[in-house]
Amino acid sequence: MTTSAKRGRLHVSDRPGDGPAAVLMHGFPDDSHIYDHLAPLLAPRRTVAFDFLGYGRSDRGTAGEILDPKQDLDTVVDSLELEAVTLVAHDASGPVAIDFALDNPDRVGHLVLLNTYYGHARALRLPEMIRLFADKHFAPLADAIVADPGQLLWLLQHTARQWGSAEVDPDGVEATSILPQFFSGPDSLNALPAIRAWTGTLFTDLDAQGDRIATGQLASLDVPVTLAFGEDDEYLSPDLAHHLASLFPHADVHIVPGASHWPQWDQPDAVARLINASSATSSHVRPV
Repeated sequence: MTTSAKRGRLHVSDRPGDGPAAVLMHGFPDDSHIYDHLAPLLAPRRTVAFDFLGYGRSDRGTAGEILDPKQDLDTVVDSLELEAVTLVAHDASGPVAIDFALDNPDRVGHLVLLNTYYGHARALRLPEMIRLFADKHFAPLADAIVADPGQLLWLLQHTARQWGSAEVDPDGVEATSILPQFFSGPDSLNALPAIRAWTGTLFTDLDAQGDRIATGQLASLDVPVTLAFGEDDEYLSPDLAHHLASLFPHADVHIVPGASHWPQWDQPDAVARLINASSATSSHVRPV
């Protein structure tokens, strides 16, 4: 199904079920396919996954357009009339979910954060490709790489190796969800304008998130938080999970063995158990 946002139409997958819905959100540079393994395991719970504008099967923006992932989440929750949702956020959608919970605590029953970040932190290590796209001083270099398909493919392959992937598995998350965002196909356009727009505000966004931390907003959030981080992610790492958990009054950290940056893809059964479990009320480490 699709739902209308101010700047275009959002692709939404709405699996019917019982109880408050789990809303699954992707980061950059991928799409809702990162939940293909996980979503069926959440039945009989209602599960909603969507592509942010500019990504996946949602409408594309134009170069330089200001996209608003927070507005996209608002649109999905409002149009489907969802209440007491469990927000499942990965990577760059983590801040979107956290900000939504801060602004609408009565509409969120549980936060589940998968290998994500919020604000500046010593434990935060940004992937080199993301840092390249985010730093305005390197914009000419990033533009040149993006304009050359060969150089862009090399950059993606290099980044995949940094994530621990020696080669692209045709059935893996890279081929399924990441490469289509960078290269147009016969039936779809690439998501490069959206990728550049989102990464272009990364450092400013981190500053704004730091302000919300400094003013005690996370510390006063009365919503249970589950952090499930793949143990092999060297960028958004287990150390970062511990740091993030310390910012909330009710948070559990779960380190997922045998998983890297996409625990919902690498170990979907373990992540499904966490999402379906009751919300934790204390901050400590528990094995999956």
